[in-house]
Amino acid sequence: MPLKLPIPARIPLLYVILGVLLAISVLPMYFYSAQIETLNRERLKTNEMLLQNTVTRSLADDISQHQETLRMMLANLSSSVQVTSGTDIGGENIQAPELRALLENFVSSSNDIAYATLLNADAKGVSAGKIEPDAFLQRELERAYGAARQGRIYSGQPLMVGSGKSARTVMLVSIPIMYGGRFLGMIGSVVDLQFLIRRLQEVSRTGLIPYVVDSQGRLVTGATSEYATGQDMTHFDIVRSFVDEGAKAQLAATREFATHDGKNETEMLGTYSPVAALDWAVVVQKPQEEAYRGIFEMQRTGRLLAWLAVFGSVGLSIFSARRITSPLEVLAQSSRAIARGDFTKRVHLKSRTEIGELASTFNTMSEELEQFVEDLKRAAEENRALFMGSIQMLAGAVDEKDPYTRGHSDRVTRYSLMIAREMGLDPGFLEILRVSAQLHDVGKIGIEDRILKKPGALTPEEFEIMKTHTTKGANILRPVTQLREMLPGIELHHEALNGRGYPYGLKGEDIPLLPRVIAVGDTFDALTTNRPYQQAHDPVEALRIIQNLSGQRLDPKAVAALVAVYQRGEIRIQKHLTLPMEHLPIAAVPLAPADPLTMGTTRS
Repeated sequence: MPLKLPIPARIPLLYVILGVLLAISVLPMYFYSAQIETLNRERLKTNEMLLQNTVTRSLADDISQHQETLRMMLANLSSSVQVTSGTDIGGENIQAPELRALLENFVSSSNDIAYATLLNADAKGVSAGKIEPDAFLQRELERAYGAARQGRIYSGQPLMVGSGKSARTVMLVSIPIMYGGRFLGMIGSVVDLQFLIRRLQEVSRTGLIPYVVDSQGRLVTGATSEYATGQDMTHFDIVRSFVDEGAKAQLAATREFATHDGKNETEMLGTYSPVAALDWAVVVQKPQEEAYRGIFEMQRTGRLLAWLAVFGSVGLSIFSARRITSPLEVLAQSSRAIARGDFTKRVHLKSRTEIGELASTFNTMSEELEQFVEDLKRAAEENRALFMGSIQMLAGAVDEKDPYTRGHSDRVTRYSLMIAREMGLDPGFLEILRVSAQLHDVGKIGIEDRILKKPGALTPEEFEIMKTHTTKGANILRPVTQLREMLPGIELHHEALNGRGYPYGLKGEDIPLLPRVIAVGDTFDALTTNRPYQQAHDPVEALRIIQNLSGQRLDPKAVAALVAVYQRGEIRIQKHLTLPMEHLPIAAVPLAPADPLTMGTTRS
């Protein structure tokens, strides 16, 4: 037989109202927003493509205009040379000062012209400029001269000249000097493409990656030095598309493609626009994640609005249900208050129905629970007092076992709490510190009496055993869940900021604040009490030693707090007669000859 699910006896009214409102508001809104999102996504995608198209066409037009302007300048210079020389630049006439002056004025007339040369029909001439042609540029000049003899204008390949910071990308442009169909010579101009680099850099600030390639797909120049001039760029699909189109590439084209960097693949959107006068193309590309950011943001916004609509509908549903079921809500609120621990809450509800009877019963239950909780709190306080008493007895037992540190745990606890209060630490931390400092030497229970009660200095081997009291103490108390927050103070109070402490050699901020505070109180008590390896120091001298250890082994803030507490007179040590700090400045106290924290016999 098929399994039949039980039918609930009652469907909550809140669920009914909630379901109806969601059905009539959220579902239509969802379908509407999905449709709008689809339409807007296509529009945003089209806008991004149009933006790239506009940028590349603008750059292509700038390059063409610059090229046309340069050719006009060269044509004007050619006319000036013919007028000045009387169309005779052969022989020694080519060296005329007037021709050299014309060439120099031409170079200085534009920051984009790095070099210019005037050659006659015998390939002799004069030159002027800011650079000296290298072997590559000389070969370009030879090609340009050959084209000029054929009556052709020449636009060369981009070249890198110079090195380091002085390196620049240049291109040779030349025109023949003709008169009456007779070849007189050639004017060659080396154009610095820095103007183009600046324009590409301006475009790159918009998030696009712009560069210019020639008809072979080799890099002319880019906005950055990531790729070198002349490098093959056809590994980008957008560049390969331009090269494949060849002479047919007359219009801008936009494509989506992918780039591969090792195992990583990046989806890109790219556009190229041809520069007809030079057989170049301006290319811009952008990761689709950036290009379609507006689309993604729109999707996120749409989904956020949908969720807001859901929450609004849920809120309206809850409000409506509460208006209908307010008596039950009063009971629910009171129940939640009791669940939070507020047993003083009472239900004030006037109703002649069963709900009123339920409210009366609820109030009776609240009164009984309130009394019960008070009894539990009283028992908890008694347990806490018993717990603290047990801890103090355990610490006292440890101190009694070690005849040289009797009362040590109580004093370290007192000093540590003074330091923590001075540092402004919160009460919760102080409670953890109180227990941790009281039990910081509990591991000495596991140290043999022959070592613990040895009246003289410990041997290195005995000291290694003594050092295990930190981990022994932590291991003893680790099974007690309530003491886990106290374990760092017990296990790590002998760690040092410089990493020369034990048991783990932790450094700096790797040492928790709890053991850093206890370490200062522990050190102060060790210095101001008689030990087998030292006589008790005067408190002022002890503070001087501790200050000397500040930042090396001890926490500077905790040390400063201890000094401040002592200066206010809150620490009283009865064993020794000491001068007040105001009469004996710490700076005047000579340092102790040895660091007690590095001595092989310390037992604190």
